[in-house]
Amino acid sequence: MDDLIRLYEKRLSDLEARISELDKDLRGDTRSPASSTSTAAATTTALTPVRQASAGLRLGVDVGGTFTDLLLLDEKNGRTFTAKVPSTPEDSSIGVLNGIEKICRQADIAQSDIAEVMHGTTVATNTVLTGSGATVGLVTTKGYRDTLQIARSYVPGGLGGWVIWNKSEPLAALEHTIEADERIDAQGDVLVPLDEAALETDLKKLRDSGIEALTVSLFNAYANGAHEQRIAEIARRILPGIPVSLSSEVIPEMYEYERTETTVVNSYVRPVVSKYVDNLQNELKSKMGDVKLHILRSDGGLSSASAAMDSPVNLLMSGPAGGVAGALWIAKRAGHKNLLTFDMGGTSTDVALIENGVAQTRRETRVADVTVRAPSIDVRTVGAGGGSIAYVPELTKALRVGPQSAGATPGPAAYAKGGDEPTVTDANVVLGYLPATSKLGGDMTIDRDLAVKAVSKVADALGVPLEKAAEGIVDIVNENMCGALRLVSVEQGYDPRDFALIGFGGAGPLHANALAGLINAWPAIIPPGPGVLCAYGDATTRLRNEASQTIVSPLAELEPAEVNRTLHTLEQKAAADLAAEGVGQDKQDVFYQIDMRYTGQGMKLTVDMTPEEFTREGLEGTARRFDAMHEKLFTFALDAGHELVGLRAVVQGAEKPFVGKDYGHAGTDAGAARVQTTQIYSGGQWYDAVIYDRAKLQTGNRVEGPAIVVEMDSTTLIQPAHVGVIDEVGNILIWPEGQEG
Repeated sequence: MDDLIRLYEKRLSDLEARISELDKDLRGDTRSPASSTSTAAATTTALTPVRQASAGLRLGVDVGGTFTDLLLLDEKNGRTFTAKVPSTPEDSSIGVLNGIEKICRQADIAQSDIAEVMHGTTVATNTVLTGSGATVGLVTTKGYRDTLQIARSYVPGGLGGWVIWNKSEPLAALEHTIEADERIDAQGDVLVPLDEAALETDLKKLRDSGIEALTVSLFNAYANGAHEQRIAEIARRILPGIPVSLSSEVIPEMYEYERTETTVVNSYVRPVVSKYVDNLQNELKSKMGDVKLHILRSDGGLSSASAAMDSPVNLLMSGPAGGVAGALWIAKRAGHKNLLTFDMGGTSTDVALIENGVAQTRRETRVADVTVRAPSIDVRTVGAGGGSIAYVPELTKALRVGPQSAGATPGPAAYAKGGDEPTVTDANVVLGYLPATSKLGGDMTIDRDLAVKAVSKVADALGVPLEKAAEGIVDIVNENMCGALRLVSVEQGYDPRDFALIGFGGAGPLHANALAGLINAWPAIIPPGPGVLCAYGDATTRLRNEASQTIVSPLAELEPAEVNRTLHTLEQKAAADLAAEGVGQDKQDVFYQIDMRYTGQGMKLTVDMTPEEFTREGLEGTARRFDAMHEKLFTFALDAGHELVGLRAVVQGAEKPFVGKDYGHAGTDAGAARVQTTQIYSGGQWYDAVIYDRAKLQTGNRVEGPAIVVEMDSTTLIQPAHVGVIDEVGNILIWPEGQEG
C-alpha cells in the first residue's frame, strides 16, 4: 500500500526537476549548479521571467459545503493547476484566500499574476436557508399591504399537506410594511399622484423601527417605474446608508406578488452579499493589484462584482450553476450534446439536464420556502453527499442516510478530524472504493480504522456484517440521487437512455458508474479534474446580462416588426452593461426569450430564439415552437389562440478560450498507469481490483473493471463487468463490458 505514497513523491520530484529545467531555459543558463555563484540569487532571477510569462491568468473558485475548489488556467502556456482546501463556513472568504495562497504556491507564481477571479458562491443561498438576512422594510401601493401574506394558494405536500404545513413568515414583516398613496394603471399612466408628505412620515417610522434594507414594489410599476424612482430618492435622504431595491429595476414584469417577493429577497440578502463581495474584492486587490472579480449567476452567466452587490437575488443558485457550466465546457470539447449532470459533493448532490449543448433553465428559483422570479439553471438538489450521515432509528430499525451531514467540520470519521458518525465516505472506505492511501486535495489522508469503527455502529444496529451495512449505505444514497435525476429527465418528458451521465464533484466519480446503471444512461463520463469541475465552470463561463419587458397581448393583434423593434431595444439595453465591463459588441452573443401562453391560460412557457430565427420565423414560427414545447411537456397542444406575455433579450460575452492538455495517444493497454492491486466489495462479494494513476492514462487506454482510478481531487470507481475508455480530451468513458460506443 506504500506504492501510492512513493508514486506521489516521485511525481513531486519530477515536477521540481522540470521547473528547474524551465528556469534554466528562461534565463539561457546551461551551466552546471556548481558554476553558479549564488544559489539564492539564481532562484530569484529565474522566477521573475516565469511570472512575467504567466501574467493574465484566470482563476475559478467554487465554495462548497465541505471543500473550496480552485482552478488556475494559464491560457498562454496551456497549463492548468488545481487545489482543494477545506471550506470555512463561518466566513467562506477565508477558505477562498487560503485556496488562492495554496494554488499560487503550487504554480510558483505571484498572486498579482492573476488577472481575473471567477467565483461561484453560496452566500446568498445560505443567507436564506439560515434566516440570517437583513430586516427588510417594504413600500407598497395603498391597499396592497398584505401582498406577501396573501401570497399564492399553494401548499407543498400531498392531499394532507395543508394540515401539517407550517407557513413560514414573509421576509418583510407586516409591521415593517407601509403604503404609498399612489396608483399607476397597466398602461403606465398615472391615475393617483404620489403623496410625498405622507410617505416621508411613514419612512421616518420605518427608520425608527431599525430596518436594514428597503424594498419598493408598487402596483403596475413594471409599466412605469417613475413613482418607485421618486420614493427611492426620498428614502435615500431619510434613510441614509440603507440599500434600496426597486421592483421596476430588479424584475420589471407583471404579477405583483412574484415581483414583490423577488425584490424583497433581493433586499434580504443584499447587505450580507454586498459585505462579502466587497470585503473579498478588497482583499483580492490588496494582494493581486488590479484584479477583476466576477460572480457566477444562477443562470450560469457571470456578473460583475458591482452588479452582484446590487442584484444578489440572481446569485441564489450560483454554486450549483458552476458545475453545469463546467460540464457544458467539457461536453463541448468531447462532442457530447445530451447530458445528465451529477455533481456530488460532501454535503449535497446537484443534478441538471443538458439538451443539444444547452442547459435547461427556468424563470423561477426556489430556495427552502422562498420562490423568486429570477432565471436559473434547472438544478435539483438532494441532501445526499459524501458527508451524509447514516443512522438506524430505534423505532423502525430501518437504515436511513442523510440529509444530515458531517460537513467540513468535523467531517467523515475517515478524515480523522474528530468525526465519529458513519457517513457515505466512510462506507466507501470500508468497501475499498476509497483507498486508505488516497490523498484528498493532495494533503488529507484517509484512516480506514476510523471508518470501520463508525460504520460498525450501523452494522451492529442492523445485526448484519460490516460490509453489508456499508453496501446498504451506498445503495440507499444512490437511490436518493437517482430520484433527483428522474426529476430533471423523466418528469420533464425526457428519456434518460438518450443521455450520457457526467459525474463530478469530490464524490461523484465514486457513484457515477452505479447511477448510470440505475437509469441506463451511458456512458458514465468522468471528466479530468472532476473534483474541481465547478471551478472549471467558473473559470470558463461568460459574462451575461438581460433586459425584459412585459407585453400582454393576443398574437393576432401584434405587428412582428414592432415586436422585433422592442426586442432590439432590450438587446441594446442589456449590451450596454456588458460594454461597461469591457465586452465590445463584436464579442457579444444575443438570443431572445419570448414568454407565451394560450389565450385564457394562467401559466406560460418561454421560447428561446436567436435574432435571426425570430426575423425569419416571426410570431407564427414562435407560436409553432410554443405548441411543440407544450406537447412535449404535457402531451398535448391546444387549437386555441396564442397570447404574448413578455419579451426578453439575453446578451452574453464571448466564450473564454482555453487549449487543454494533450493526453497523448496509446494503445488499449493501461499497464503503464497501474499502481497496485487491491480488493473491493460489490454485490455481496470481494473482488480483486487494480488501482490506476489517472495522470498516466492516455487516449485509447482501456481500464477493465473492477478498478479504481486515483487523482488529486477525486477517486473513480469502475465496477465489475464494466470498462473505462480514455477519450481524446482525457475523459474516462465508463460502459458495460461489450457495449462500448
